[in-house]
Amino acid sequence: MSLLYFVLVSLVLGMLVGKTTTFDFGSFYELMLYLLIFIIGVDIGKSKGLREELRKLGKMALLLPVATIIGSLIGGFLASMLLGVSLKWGLGIAAGFGWYSLTGPLLAAYSPIYGVVGFLANLTREILTIIFYPVAIKRIPKEVGIVMGGATTMDTTLPIIAKFGGTEITLLAFVHGFILTAIAPFLIPLILQFF
Repeated sequence: MSLLYFVLVSLVLGMLVGKTTTFDFGSFYELMLYLLIFIIGVDIGKSKGLREELRKLGKMALLLPVATIIGSLIGGFLASMLLGVSLKWGLGIAAGFGWYSLTGPLLAAYSPIYGVVGFLANLTREILTIIFYPVAIKRIPKEVGIVMGGATTMDTTLPIIAKFGGTEITLLAFVHGFILTAIAPFLIPLILQFF
């Protein structure tokens, strides 16, 4: 639980620094993210029997992303009904799967307002995953808990999943995020054009 507090304190401090400085941390963020992924890659590479681990993923490596896609789109459908927004916006925002830096600009090309909403909704998904994954896996299987992170399980939420879920599901989380990251850039424009 102390890591959770550290994450929250770090987030709040970052927001305060962001409010009070004009320095652009964008490139540092990207470098740190690549460093984190590199370190996790080293950890995966050091594990013995990597080939066997990939084989063990089997159906779960496909079922989790499919479940995430279906669950996210159902959530987007329900949100659009409850909030009285067009189905295209509800599904378009949900199809970002947590990838806020892609969803916001793609939606903004059609509507600046929904671009902002898409950015914030998907950023919220990432933040909620960081906060609630450690709690959720006490009640549900840690593999199933991966779906809450969506596309972010390949990068930003991967360290949290590895820390609390264990290194044995790190590869599954990475594959899950990778598949969703490959689908989102095609699915969002498809939804926006046909709904």
